[in-house]
Amino acid sequence: MSSSRRSSSPDSLTDGSNGAADERKRKRMLSNRESARRSRARKQQRVEELVAEMARLQAQNAQAQARIATVDAQLATVDADNAVLRARHAELADRLEALTGVLEVFQLAGAPVDIPEIPDPLLRPWQPPFPLQPVAADAFQY
Repeated sequence: MSSSRRSSSPDSLTDGSNGAADERKRKRMLSNRESARRSRARKQQRVEELVAEMARLQAQNAQAQARIATVDAQLATVDADNAVLRARHAELADRLEALTGVLEVFQLAGAPVDIPEIPDPLLRPWQPPFPLQPVAADAFQY
């Protein structure tokens, strides 16, 4: 029966210190579990933030791609207009050169050449190319 009595045995001292060590170990395990839980929660929150940022960046990317497509279409239109204007410029330059040649032939032949000045509205943009006339407006006209 003496083996069932632990309080009188010499092992009772080590059992008390083992109990304290077990308690520290249990507290440490609980602390580690709580720390791991907080760590998982922080990780989950960070993942959710990254997913939200990814969605926002994808939306921005889609908007930028749409804007790029619009600008590309506008660029294609401007390029086409520019090509037409270059062709028209080349045509007009050729006509001017031909007319200058004809004019030189007339001048060399001694024919009087009277070229009237043609007003160019682009040289004087502040002056309208036609005389301004007052506009009569009547509220009861219709």
